[in-house]
Amino acid sequence: MASTAMTHAATTGAQGTGPRELSILLYSDDITTRDAVRAAVGRRPSRNLAVASWLECATLPAVLEAVESERFDLLILDGEAAPAGGLGVCRQLKNEIFDCPPVLVLTGRAQDVWLAAWSLADAAVSQPLDALAVCAAVEQAVAGNA
Repeated sequence: MASTAMTHAATTGAQGTGPRELSILLYSDDITTRDAVRAAVGRRPSRNLAVASWLECATLPAVLEAVESERFDLLILDGEAAPAGGLGVCRQLKNEIFDCPPVLVLTGRAQDVWLAAWSLADAAVSQPLDALAVCAAVEQAVAGNA
């Protein structure tokens, strides 16, 4: 598990103008997947959103500990992670964590969108990752928590 300094800010600027800053937890056991997600999201996934911080987790225990001890604006979970896949982790978090942050799940194929619905995810994107689709999904996921 790698970590950056965690900050939680709703907006930037003295008067609250500017993009909403996000703290994101990213779960995948595969470092290349984590790198691909960070690259796809970038620093500004949309005009209204900016990434303030990332917390990367490679194991389920690290995810559970982080979600219980810190507040995130978005969780991105890899559905292909092993041994605990992100779809099952999403369903667990949605059922067990009060006021669970929005979740974006990565599915292995476009046909797995039904699994994303079963997992109670707020948004889903299939692999291989397309940066525009990932950014749109990030915006969709956090839209309900603006």
